[in-house]
Amino acid sequence: MLAPVPDLADYGISPDHGFLPSELPLTALPDPYYTRWEAIASNLQGLLLSKRIRETVDRLPTLSTSYLQSEGEWRRAYVVLVFTLHAYVWGGHRPEERIPPQLTIPLLEVCDHLELPPVATYAGVYLNNLTSVNTFTGSLDEQWFYLVSVAIESRGGPTLPLMLRAISAARKGQSGIVTECLHEMAERLDDIGALLERMYENCDPYVFYNRIRPYLAGSKNMAEAGLPDGLLYDDGKAPKYGQYGGGSNAQSSLIQFFDIVLGVEHRPTGEKPQTPETNKEGVAGRPRHGFIQEMRSYMPGPHRRFLEHVNAVANIREFVEARRSDKALCIAYDACLYMLRTMRDKHIQMVSRYIIIQSKGAREQTQPAARSSAKPQNLASTRPVDKKKLRGTGGTALIPFLKQARDETGEPAIDAWARRLLGDAPVPSGFAALSKIGENSDGHIEVVGLSGTWAADEKKNTITMADNNSSTLKSYVDSATGLAQRAVGTVTGSSTTQVEGQTTQDQSKSEHAASHDTAKLGHVTADPQTGATAQDNPSRNTGSWDQTVGSAKESVGNFIGNENIRRQGVEQNAAGKEAEAKGQLKDLGEGVGDRAQGKLGGIGAAVVGDREEEEKWRQIHDEGKVRQRGAEEDIDKKGGA
Repeated sequence: MLAPVPDLADYGISPDHGFLPSELPLTALPDPYYTRWEAIASNLQGLLLSKRIRETVDRLPTLSTSYLQSEGEWRRAYVVLVFTLHAYVWGGHRPEERIPPQLTIPLLEVCDHLELPPVATYAGVYLNNLTSVNTFTGSLDEQWFYLVSVAIESRGGPTLPLMLRAISAARKGQSGIVTECLHEMAERLDDIGALLERMYENCDPYVFYNRIRPYLAGSKNMAEAGLPDGLLYDDGKAPKYGQYGGGSNAQSSLIQFFDIVLGVEHRPTGEKPQTPETNKEGVAGRPRHGFIQEMRSYMPGPHRRFLEHVNAVANIREFVEARRSDKALCIAYDACLYMLRTMRDKHIQMVSRYIIIQSKGAREQTQPAARSSAKPQNLASTRPVDKKKLRGTGGTALIPFLKQARDETGEPAIDAWARRLLGDAPVPSGFAALSKIGENSDGHIEVVGLSGTWAADEKKNTITMADNNSSTLKSYVDSATGLAQRAVGTVTGSSTTQVEGQTTQDQSKSEHAASHDTAKLGHVTADPQTGATAQDNPSRNTGSWDQTVGSAKESVGNFIGNENIRRQGVEQNAAGKEAEAKGQLKDLGEGVGDRAQGKLGGIGAAVVGDREEEEKWRQIHDEGKVRQRGAEEDIDKKGGA
């Protein structure tokens, strides 16, 4: 007899918002008894900057958890305690391995109640910290880092009832309904990939790597970071060492749900695929180990049990494989795999920019000649003994794990072309060979940076820059050359010369477009050609943030049915748009003015031969140019939105 399809309500999961909590998380514990906990959480940034976090925690009394009443209070206590835990461990010059009883005892009790390990998990940092109330740094970058994941969870929530419906339809042989569900699933996955890329808007890679990421690290595989045995949880009776991975996206129940319903199987990193075996519905698949499987133990108990239930009834992959002649069904299924793999490609590119490239800079700073004073020992300052295994906060070898998970996503593809596009299958006859998406044929990952294309090779831990930057001057030269070639070809009747001229002119258009591109890093606009940068007008930053917070409040208000919060969100969003628009116009006007002033000043300095003055005016001109173009680009984006 087949197991019943899961009912979301049995696991406390929302059909609209998925694994996000069904009620807005508490911003503080209501009982005054816990004021001391909340005081530390609300002053975490100051305590970390002043290096007083440990002495403050050491002076705490051991508070009882008996005054925690609702599930919301238990979850809030977990957030407060794990943020305090990680600040205590990583908030000094060296990590502290012993956790005092006043933190250990209540933390273990809270974690036991919530079925979570005593470490900052994805659930604690993201799901139960929904409005980014708690941060280690107090920065917009950290808040944005959390909010992007919350947005992804919210957008992906409706896929849970959607794919459970598909499983039920597959049992009844209803191909049309399964195809319809897969179509919508692919669209949702595409939306999630777009949300992931919004990380670049307000989370700076340098800030993330050096200020945020060290606090998210766990205690597993952290010997090089100063925790060879993990953490010693001292309960005052029988202290025990424990090793736990830190917060990782692999702990997202939503991402694992995608894999399960689509039949994507993951193996331990480095293990090759075995001969495919047909699994019958209703029979749990053979046990698979590895990091992704292990991460389920970091999920809230109900979420973990839900995934186990879904795993026992998942049948979409087998259903599609048995109907290969149904092209619409196969295409819809392969589209889901493609979107999920593309999302993982984007994640790898993001990791390259936020971690691989940043780690190279950190290693250079740890060279003896460049070291002016000892740096704190943590995940950012650590120089791995094995350079091939730069580790994530969860403790796994970072890039090998991510690349294998990405490649495994394409393995179930049905169509021959899809298998080639999504994996390493041989090229079918008549098809052109393709490199992996977002990756060179030699396995190097390319990331577009401020100065062009950077290739990151995790095996060698090297970063190289491709010499492919174009300039405005070269674009004009090529344009003129192309026009001349076309004219000569027309006069002489040489079609070859005309084609060469058209090709050269087309190339010039691309070069000219490239020369007008600007790159955005947080609140700074940069010109890849000149290296000039311009800080955005503060109104643009505050306006953008007000829109983000306003939209979040509006969503939360709708979420919990609170009209007051929803209205506040609408008003804050509108005020943010107005402030951002004013800032954009101010930057646009100042940019145009600085360009003109810089140009005229430079001409005057050149006439009298004052090179130093000429350089000063050139810098004013270049900064004005990048400020103008950055504002124009933002205005164009808003206008097209």
